[in-house]
Amino acid sequence: MGKKTATTISKARAAERVKKIWPILNKTYPEARIALKFGSPLELLIATILSAQCTDTRVNMVTKNVFRKYRSARQWAESELKQIEADIRPTGFYHNKALSIKGACKMIIEKFDGKVPGIMEELLELPGVGRKTANVILGNAFGVPGVVCDTHVIRLSRRLQLSRNGDPVKLELDLMEIVPKKNWLFFSDLLIWHGRNICKARRPQCDACPIAKHCPAANKPDLW
Repeated sequence: MGKKTATTISKARAAERVKKIWPILNKTYPEARIALKFGSPLELLIATILSAQCTDTRVNMVTKNVFRKYRSARQWAESELKQIEADIRPTGFYHNKALSIKGACKMIIEKFDGKVPGIMEELLELPGVGRKTANVILGNAFGVPGVVCDTHVIRLSRRLQLSRNGDPVKLELDLMEIVPKKNWLFFSDLLIWHGRNICKARRPQCDACPIAKHCPAANKPDLW
């Protein structure tokens, strides 16, 4: 049996589908926004690093205390690694996360005058920061539009046939072409909320989905 060849997705059709599902998702999730709690770009950076392989709810429980203890990049950078590990342990993968946080804060002090940079290229220099994290920070702390490609956005984009790309960077570029720039961040948030509530990975609730009639996978799930 030959290997199945993926067909190309029309950007025009994908953009049209975005126009159809946007008002529905907007009405369904008017409160859609980042769930992580933060009071500054630095706090958002830390919280986003901690959120890897961890729920936002648990991260918020941890940061409620650590943000009272660590109030500046210098405090994070000058703290003992083992102490940081102990403070963030409940978020899992605490050793690597502590290394990233300490390294990022050290660079922020040495290279960026103690402030989290608001430019993509500079954010990507920080340890533990990829494009997804950078877009989260830019969009939510600096008001710079960006597409956040987490697992929910990747999954829903494929099911909705907005893109066949599973690679976050390639998908980000695809979505940037079919979603109006002013809506990049909020569209990401809408897909994330819909993915958490309805369009779940293993058992999508198509019967309860408000955009099912616009979703190719709802009628032909074997494609995805």
